Amino acid sequence: MKIFNERLIEQRKLNNLTQREIAKYLGISQPSYIRYERGDGEPNLNNLVKLADLFDVSVDYLLGRDDI
Repeated sequence: MKIFNERLIEQRKLNNLTQREIAKYLGISQPSYIRYERGDGEPNLNNLVKLADLFDVSVDYLLGRDDI
């Protein structure tokens, strides 16, 4: 899921958020969130939806199924 990692980092930077801020929003530890960006872990469905909502993009976009 390399595209997910890339889009996650891109959206975090575009929204001027830190890894710590996103982890807190998701209710997970910062190391857990860092694993998402590295590709060493994947969010559960609930956190995937929260990420899409936070960045105002679709889940399909984050997963690389859509370019919009």
